[in-house]
Amino acid sequence: MAAATSSTGVSRHGFLAAAALAVGGLAGIGAGLRALGGALASASPAGAAEPVDLGPLSAFPEGQFVVATFLSDPQAGEVSRRSAYVRNNGLVGRVPSFTILSSRCTHVGCPTQPNGPLFTRRLRVVDGANGEVSLLPTLPAAGFGCPCHGSQFDTEGNRTAGPAPRALDRYEFSVRNGRLVLGGLYSVSRVDGAGARARIRRFGRHGAGEPVDGPESLLYPADPLASG
Repeated sequence: MAAATSSTGVSRHGFLAAAALAVGGLAGIGAGLRALGGALASASPAGAAEPVDLGPLSAFPEGQFVVATFLSDPQAGEVSRRSAYVRNNGLVGRVPSFTILSSRCTHVGCPTQPNGPLFTRRLRVVDGANGEVSLLPTLPAAGFGCPCHGSQFDTEGNRTAGPAPRALDRYEFSVRNGRLVLGGLYSVSRVDGAGARARIRRFGRHGAGEPVDGPESLLYPADPLASG
């Protein structure tokens, strides 16, 4: 089915591709879209307000990262648009395994970008319970980077350089009727191993700039959002 076209001549497919790039802070976008991404960025954790249907499992090829861009709160509209890095790790026994990383840097909440190519011609738009979700394949061979202050993260979300105090936050997930459903965010100090075999040192949800362990964590008061 052909993509719908607005009165300005911009196709829905093209608009969602631009939105995915803007909100995710991805390389190769214009100054105007970068400004849009900055306006939507928040220093608070960018979590899903309710479970988000990201689409059928078949939309996530095993072993590959996809940038999923979605509305975390449909009632709030575009201001709630968020991005996550999703990798299908395959099956553990008969149970699907996924790595789902928040795109927001844990320093001050800027949107990060994959350190590798984006395959815009393979952009896919799927219908979910919260609205349309754009799925943009990427190959972040060198992990993910923050253009604001230079923090770098590997493909498991571990901080490798820069001022970020911890790894990228992760999303809970579930599989319902063959579809991937995004849950709440939790914070991570470090991940040992990779993919389905990763050992995740997880904590309650913390705000941007807050370490989750070590002496520095004692300097921060309890966060009412940190319960999940």
